Amino acid sequence: MASSTVNRWLRPEVYPLFAAVGVAVGICGFQLIRNVCINPEVRVNKENRAAGVLENFSEGEKYAEHGLRKFVRNRSPEIMPSINGFFSDPK
Repeated sequence: MASSTVNRWLRPEVYPLFAAVGVAVGICGFQLIRNVCINPEVRVNKENRAAGVLENFSEGEKYAEHGLRKFVRNRSPEIMPSINGFFSDPK
């Protein structure tokens, strides 16, 4: 019975499904770890939870303005700007 289950799910046609699910689980795990470890609004230990609402605007700004956001801030919101310009700009 186990052999038929393995033969059913471990075929080459199923590999893209495993890859897509693996990437989705990886992104969710990354975001979970990022929020638990460095989000200023998440407090895991008891001492920090007892502090209540903190006015830590600089820490929140540092968390929100991460490196990727700073990198793409002044860039065009297009994936392929040269191809988009070729097909949309008048000559």
